[in-house]
Amino acid sequence: MNTPIDPGKPPPPAEYAPERPEVDTAQPSLLDQVRAQIRLRHYSIRTEAQYVQWVRRFVLFHHKRHPREMGASEVEAFLSHLAVEGHVASATQNQALSALLFLYRNVLGVELPWLDDVVRAKRPQHLPVVLTRSEVQRVLERMDGVHSLLARLLYGTGMRLMEVIRLRVKDVDFAQGEILIRDGKGAKDRVTMLPEAVAGDLREHLRRRQLLFDDDLRLGKATVYLPDALERKYPNANTTWPWQYVFAAGSHSIDPRSGVERRHHLDEKQLQRAMKKAVAAAGIDKPATPHTLRHSFATHLLDSGYDIRTVQELLGHADVATTMIYTHVLKRGGRGVRSPLDALL
Repeated sequence: MNTPIDPGKPPPPAEYAPERPEVDTAQPSLLDQVRAQIRLRHYSIRTEAQYVQWVRRFVLFHHKRHPREMGASEVEAFLSHLAVEGHVASATQNQALSALLFLYRNVLGVELPWLDDVVRAKRPQHLPVVLTRSEVQRVLERMDGVHSLLARLLYGTGMRLMEVIRLRVKDVDFAQGEILIRDGKGAKDRVTMLPEAVAGDLREHLRRRQLLFDDDLRLGKATVYLPDALERKYPNANTTWPWQYVFAAGSHSIDPRSGVERRHHLDEKQLQRAMKKAVAAAGIDKPATPHTLRHSFATHLLDSGYDIRTVQELLGHADVATTMIYTHVLKRGGRGVRSPLDALL
């Protein structure tokens, strides 16, 4: 029989209190679990932001039901809504599907047969926008400063936009005349040329960049983001000159993952805006972007007679079929073939 407790007296000692089951109040939210699994696999912060956004939209679309309670019909309803009501492109719809597949397989650990049956939207096959040599020259003439240097590197090396933006000091080899592109698309490294026409300006840019680095070092703000576990493996590398970004931001910012204040790389949107203005100023009607310079690089190399396998390696394409698309936009007509009539005449 339990003895009644006088409310005026202090409670009994803890050893006499009845035991209660422990409740885990630290269970991470669904979105935090998504972030954790993405970081475990070393996905980029951009992929993390997009996947988290799609999972959130999926849950809200179905009135905050937990994904464990939903299945193929809910996923297809969400994707149909994006296409019919949202008028999103097929690539955007496929990105949403990839995020949901990641959620079910890698976060919730749910292997359901319908996952493989959900149909991806068919992506239209468009020919890339390519500038002629004279158009490239007109665009480059209307860009200045660091944006001019970046644009010339894009056209002169075939790098992708974020590859040149994330370039590190140690990856530029002036002696060998080459640039090492680390962790490109598909997590692959490759080597491309360093154009002689841009080497001098790049040296001068790095001279000024090192002065900025020296100032950051004196202020104790010279740390830079290191990929994967390199920061733990080489604890002092993040404050050394070789690991610094070649194209650094003009100010410090808070790293959204670590919370550390540091100087990040240049915002790629600045180059995109500068390119748009230059294209308009040059009177070019094509929808050219910084990525167009990469397309132009590949097309002009093929037009000059370089082997397609060589161009494939410089671009970092896994399949030569991807590189073959540039043969469709050569100035000599369909598939880059010269008409036998022209040869006859």
